[in-house]
Amino acid sequence: MIVDSHTHLEMPEFDKDRDEVVERARDAGIEFMVTVGTNIAYCREVVSLAERYDAVYAAVGIHPHDVKEIGKDTYGEIRALARRKKVVAYGEIGLDFFRNRSPRDVQVRRFGEQLELAAEIGLPVIIHDRDAHREILEILGPWRGKLGGIFHCFSGDRAMAKKCLDMGFYISVPGTVTFEKAETLREVVKYTPLEYLLVETDAPYLTPRPHRGKRNEPAYVVHTAAKVGEVKELSPEAVGAATTANAKAIFGIG
Repeated sequence: MIVDSHTHLEMPEFDKDRDEVVERARDAGIEFMVTVGTNIAYCREVVSLAERYDAVYAAVGIHPHDVKEIGKDTYGEIRALARRKKVVAYGEIGLDFFRNRSPRDVQVRRFGEQLELAAEIGLPVIIHDRDAHREILEILGPWRGKLGGIFHCFSGDRAMAKKCLDMGFYISVPGTVTFEKAETLREVVKYTPLEYLLVETDAPYLTPRPHRGKRNEPAYVVHTAAKVGEVKELSPEAVGAATTANAKAIFGIG
């Protein structure tokens, strides 16, 4: 069995065949998948999906692209959603200085607020970090030992990975590890102890080889696990067992 630690089943790309997508994932050996909210509407939807499908769990939070839309009632609703039985993480939250769809100062302020809320609620955090490695680490610094979580879709180098591991965070590997030019990510995979690795699809994005060019879906996480195994000279089964155990530990499942 294996776990897709980060997907977006709530997105409209799955509206026409969501039942079949979940069924294909189960047929591929996916024990469970975590679908991750990015705005308040999607957060409502991920909770609904988790309650609809046995194999789906949810994370709630406001993505850096959408933090400019946070209003006076947003955090109250997030608190309420986080109390639902199958919500296992707070996220995805963080900084995105590549697209800057929310102003940088707003991203920084809201990231800090959401870290405080996650700690209050008692959930691990799912971190989105794009072109903001230094700033993310600076903001997370005071939370060391107080708040755990995952660097989703890890995009840093080995030095960055060491800093994340030193803070007790897991590193989640997306399908890009299968891409020909992803040597930096494969170096990170080789360096990171297996007990701190997760695998993910980030579906419908970042489709791994051999399905590149198609919509991504949770069933394809098996290709990511196979590549991780190849890099670490382990069987896909060993990678699946370890990353599943890691996912259960960080998400508090089972």
